[in-house]
Amino acid sequence: QVQLVESGGGLVQPGESLRLSCAASGRIYSMQDMGWYRQAPGAQRELVAAITSGGSTNYEDSVKGRFIISRDNGKNTVYLQMNSLKPEDTAVYFCNLKRGSLDYWGKGTLVTVSS
Repeated sequence: QVQLVESGGGLVQPGESLRLSCAASGRIYSMQDMGWYRQAPGAQRELVAAITSGGSTNYEDSVKGRFIISRDNGKNTVYLQMNSLKPEDTAVYFCNLKRGSLDYWGKGTLVTVSS
């Protein structure tokens, strides 16, 4: 089993920044592909950013240039630095880890961007 625990969500004003963290624990034998998803009220869950075990990154178009995903392999932790936040970024953000055909999810952390 793999456990993912997100932290760092909260309420911020438009234009401000926030950094999310996801700590992975459990049956992790090597570096895994990880990512951040989000689900806004009434919307489907969507991929925000992903980072491979080798460090390659991919971003959803709307967050390119604003968000940065990174990882600390020694701590089994992935981060999402969110800059220039907009109200449309408001969502529950979920950490994801892929191991073969399996997906592991955190419980989510709420990010609210409002003036």
